[in-house]
Amino acid sequence: MSSAETKVRNLRSCFPSLERVENGQRLVYLDGPAGTQVPLEVAQRIAECLIHHNANRAGKFITSHEVEQIMHQAHEAAADFLQVDEPMSIAFGPNMTTLTLGFSRALARTWSPGDQVLVSSLDHDANYTPWVLAAKDAGVSVRTIAIDPKDATLDMESLESQLTERTRLVAVTAASNAVGSLTDIPSIAKLVHRFGAELFVDAVHYAPHRRIDVAQWDCDYLVCSGYKFFGPHIGVLYGRPERMQSIEPYKLRPSPDSIPGRWMTGTQNHACIAGLTAAIDYIASIAGDPSDPKPIATRREKLDIAMDWIERVETELIQRLIAGLQDIPKVRLYGITDPHEAHRRAPTVSFCIDGTDSASAATELGKKGICAWHGNYYALPLTLALGTEPHGMVRLGCMHYNTIEEIDRTLEAIRWIASHNL
Repeated sequence: MSSAETKVRNLRSCFPSLERVENGQRLVYLDGPAGTQVPLEVAQRIAECLIHHNANRAGKFITSHEVEQIMHQAHEAAADFLQVDEPMSIAFGPNMTTLTLGFSRALARTWSPGDQVLVSSLDHDANYTPWVLAAKDAGVSVRTIAIDPKDATLDMESLESQLTERTRLVAVTAASNAVGSLTDIPSIAKLVHRFGAELFVDAVHYAPHRRIDVAQWDCDYLVCSGYKFFGPHIGVLYGRPERMQSIEPYKLRPSPDSIPGRWMTGTQNHACIAGLTAAIDYIASIAGDPSDPKPIATRREKLDIAMDWIERVETELIQRLIAGLQDIPKVRLYGITDPHEAHRRAPTVSFCIDGTDSASAATELGKKGICAWHGNYYALPLTLALGTEPHGMVRLGCMHYNTIEEIDRTLEAIRWIASHNL
C-alpha cells in the first residue's frame, strides 16, 4: 500500500459515515458536490458548543464571553481559509444563497439605470438569479457570458466582448458544480477591473478541492459554504473591507454598524460556526506528519500543503473515473476530458446514458449503494446551455476520502445500467 493510500485510509477513519452499510454493501459517497461527509471532530465541536456555550453575544456573563471567543476564532479561521488579511471582512450566514440574495439587493442600490451586470451560463443559479432579480429592481440590464459547448468552459471572448464602461458587476463561478470546469479568476479580475467593474466569485464548489487565495485572485467579493468542505450548513461571504463598510445593508436598527456585524442579520448559528472552524482545522490537519522534526508553524501553511495533497489525490480519482466512463458504450460525458487538461477541472463529472434518464440511473446506483445525483443540481444556466433539460445528467464527485476501489465499483455499476436500458 502506497503512502497516499495509507493516508487516505487513516483520514477515512475520521468520518463515521464512511463505515455505513446498507443491504450488505458499504455506501460509496460520490455525492460530495451536494455536500460532503463530516469528520467526527466537527460534529463533536458543534455538540460541545450547544451543550456548554449556548448563549447570545454581548452579554455580561461567562457563556456569552465564550460565544464571542468562538466567533472571533471563526473569523480568524475563515480568513486563513480564504487567505484574507482582515478577518472582519468576512460575514457568516445560513448559506451561500441567502447571503447572495441579501447582498445583491444591497449592492444593487449603488447601481443606476443604464448600468449593466454580467452573469454566466457556467454558474449555479444562486450566482445567477439573485443578480437578475436585483438588476430588474434597479432598472439595470443583464447580459450572459456564454460557455464553449465543446468542453463546458467559460468563453472568455464572450466575457470580454460584453464588458463596457457601464458594467458594474460580473458574477462568475470559480468551479462549475455540474461539470467541474475551473475559471481563471485572476485573469477575469484583471479584465473586469480594467473596465472599472467589480467581481463577485462563487467559490462554493471550488473550496473543498483547491486553495482559495482572495489576495492573489484580486476579487471584490467571494462566497462559499461550509457544508461543501466537511463542515455544517454555514455560508461565508467575503468583501473588500472598505466596500463592506460603505455599502448600506438591509439590517435592523440595533444591529452593529461596523463590519462584520452589519452583514450578519439576526442571531447567528454559533454552534455551526464553531463547527466551521473545526472543519477548517480538519483540513489543516491533513498536512500533519508526525515524523517531521520541524512542525509547520501556521494554519495557513498547513492549508497550503493540505490542499496541494488533496488536489493530487482527487486528480488521480477523477482521471480514473473519466477514463472508465469513456470506455462504456452509450455514456456521453460533459466537460473537460483531456487528461492533459486536468489542472483546469475539479474532480466532478456529469454524464448521460443513452436510453436511460438521469433519475433512473441514479436510482439504480442508489440500489447498489452508490450515492449519486441526478437532474440539474441547480446549475440551470449550464444545463439549459448544454441542452440537457428536462432530464438532466448524472453527477459524480470525488473527494479525498474516496478510494480507487469505490471508483471501480461505480464504473462496474454504470456498465450494468448502460447495458440494461433502464
